[in-house]
Amino acid sequence: MMRRRFPGVSTLGTLALVLTAALMAEVPAAEAARCQPPEGFNSFIAQFKAEAADMGVSPAALATLDGVTEDKRVLSLDRNQKAFNMSFEQFAAQRITSGRLNKGKALLKQYSSLLASLEQRYGVPGPVIVAIWGLETDYGGNIGNMSSIRSLATLAHDCRRTQMFQLELLSALQIIQRGDMTPAEMRGAWAGELGQTQFLASNYVKFAVDYDGNGRRDLIRSVPDALASTANYLKAHGWRRGQPWQEGTANFAVIQKWNKSSVYSRTIALFATRLAEG
Repeated sequence: MMRRRFPGVSTLGTLALVLTAALMAEVPAAEAARCQPPEGFNSFIAQFKAEAADMGVSPAALATLDGVTEDKRVLSLDRNQKAFNMSFEQFAAQRITSGRLNKGKALLKQYSSLLASLEQRYGVPGPVIVAIWGLETDYGGNIGNMSSIRSLATLAHDCRRTQMFQLELLSALQIIQRGDMTPAEMRGAWAGELGQTQFLASNYVKFAVDYDGNGRRDLIRSVPDALASTANYLKAHGWRRGQPWQEGTANFAVIQKWNKSSVYSRTIALFATRLAEG
């Protein structure tokens, strides 16, 4: 987003196109460990605020960044992500436990009316939504408790994936500006994912739904909002009503839009199938 990186960028739509292309240029972790951005963190935040203001972010939302500090723990976590080396069978066995499966079946019954209305509106069956809910956060029990703004500001300043996370930080400010959440409420995973099904801020802006009708899209505390937003995301990426979701189908390709890992996507599909079996 910063003009020092993208001369002439002045609109969010143009920015999104530039940043999408820039994601392919991610700095490898080994190189990032040696990299130090040429400007200090405070200087970066001041420049970010100035450009975000030019793009229409309100002073109240920008004030969220006042006093924010870099989080070295986030940088450490980003630098030391372990390569995924489990087979599908190993991963699925660890994730689709009897306890998680039984709880998922109970939640299918508890929220049967809600899930039926979501399927009618978005075409996505309840077992698929509940499978994602369970795998992402144990049905909302493990959403994370790190400051999303601080995490995103840290990663936006860092050199490894700066373009991606500048867009995510801008999106987080938009969430605040439109009144969905306060800065204090925006707590989640270390990379800024939010809510009961772990939305990136940019996806929150694009796909979050106020399904409980209270005037806010709250994916942290509102089960209807979280599950509806998940269904909305899948529908927007091409989910086909009434079609299967196993590997090789069009709907499995949509699940892969949720998570590109073949192992993770196959686990979602298997979990959903087991939930659907009753």
